[in-house]
Amino acid sequence: MQSPMAAPNVLMIFPRFNQNSFWSLQAVCDIYGARCPAPPLGLITLAAMLPARWNIRLVNRNSEELTPADIAWADVVMTGGMLPQRDDTLVVMEMCSKLGKPVAVGGPDPMSSPEVYAAADFRVLGEAEGIIHEFIAAWERGDRAGTFEGKRFQADVTKSPIPRFDLINFDHYLYVGVQFSRGCPFNCEFCDIIELYGRVPRSKTNEQMLAELTALYDAGYRGHVDFVDDNLIGNKKALKRFLPALTAWQQAHSYPFQFSTEASMNLADDAQLLEMLKSANFFAIFVGIESPDTDTLIATQKKQNTRRSLQESVHRIYAAGMFVIAGFIVGFDTEKGSVATGLVDCIEATGIPVAMVGLLTALPNTQLTRRLEAEGRLLPFATASGDQCSGGLNFKTLRPKVDVLRDYRAVLQSVYEPEAYFERVRRTSLALKRPDHPSKFHLKSAIHESKFLAKLVWRLTVTRPELRPHFWKTVWSVGRQNPAALEFMIILISFYLHMGTFAQVIIRDLDRQIDEAQLEKPPEPQLVAA
Repeated sequence: MQSPMAAPNVLMIFPRFNQNSFWSLQAVCDIYGARCPAPPLGLITLAAMLPARWNIRLVNRNSEELTPADIAWADVVMTGGMLPQRDDTLVVMEMCSKLGKPVAVGGPDPMSSPEVYAAADFRVLGEAEGIIHEFIAAWERGDRAGTFEGKRFQADVTKSPIPRFDLINFDHYLYVGVQFSRGCPFNCEFCDIIELYGRVPRSKTNEQMLAELTALYDAGYRGHVDFVDDNLIGNKKALKRFLPALTAWQQAHSYPFQFSTEASMNLADDAQLLEMLKSANFFAIFVGIESPDTDTLIATQKKQNTRRSLQESVHRIYAAGMFVIAGFIVGFDTEKGSVATGLVDCIEATGIPVAMVGLLTALPNTQLTRRLEAEGRLLPFATASGDQCSGGLNFKTLRPKVDVLRDYRAVLQSVYEPEAYFERVRRTSLALKRPDHPSKFHLKSAIHESKFLAKLVWRLTVTRPELRPHFWKTVWSVGRQNPAALEFMIILISFYLHMGTFAQVIIRDLDRQIDEAQLEKPPEPQLVAA
């Protein structure tokens, strides 16, 4: 048995996501030469919190194979992740158990559903900054099991270290993530972020963030960096302090990075903030629109999207040089009759090419789940995968389930029809007012991007000849009228190779679900919306 004070071998394992999903971007990864979209930021940050003398290895099961030899090397395995990784986390736990290796689990899903991970030797439940020291102390005094639970919403993110970028191979990924803040000030009924991280966003210091970006730069990385915050503008005051420093850093380093993030729609109300993001070289924003119906937004407590023109708001973001990726949901209690036409009209009016349309899912420990459970409408969670596109509807709907599924199918069929998608790419690209940021030539990046472009053109014009006219029409129009947006037009076009195929996979599965739903008993008439 290992001496308690000996430096342990720690194997960090990032579990596989359940399946091909909206976010997997498999076709884009294939063309780019990546193995999956992004490295496990949580694990490489956790690695930096462990004692420097501990020996650490990382295996990402989405990009590489986990072998018995890897597990045999370890004294302890650290794993865990999000709900769509639950199945594989349990597989990893079983593999380690058979080889006699203790396992520590943590991350969002163990925080939400600790009972699922009862077989783990250690459960580290909470944000790592507030709890990992207890696990370290327990291990070093010889404990080989235990549960450690941190105080919710109180972890000090200003103590979060620079992630261990040395543990990852940048060539395996499309982009790299960093994090500025945690938490969101809003109170959406279906969201679990506020349950995990609270409604008072906590932000890192300017010095921390610039140190992280400098470490990334010094490691040789260039290109797309995603701020993984669930709402980057949750604390506008802190963000407005940071963005001028970020812009100065970008200027000093000849703009090596292009940024994306997630934000609430009220971003469009703040012209100063939009200009700051533009100056720092943000190019894409994910926004949760969910529904164009005001009654639905109010009922789900997403009031920040009401009292505004969604079309005008999105176009203000385009005018600041950033395209919008948006989330939409079908299956709310407030839906009266078909909602497909309204959703399609909203997507077309805003010109959003990449629309993540999914079914409503009651996630663990959300207001929605608690309400549905109280109403006797919640189904066993095993019926949902945590992926709204391929799972969802783990509850009894108020309107006939078959109608909800048909609406979802109709939206996907319409917005991912090639002509409609490429037309939105064209309109959005023409609307983008990209800044002219001088960037230093980087040979490795240039070679990589050139290979990506060549493969993309081949795929869209030779392998998929039906897409050829749409591709060249879009390239010709944007190249002639707004050449500054060509690079970002290419990004949006590449998404279609994944999203168009993924939509057809979901549609085929929906056809099966619709056939099954037609045989189900209709909902009880006494069920009414809360």
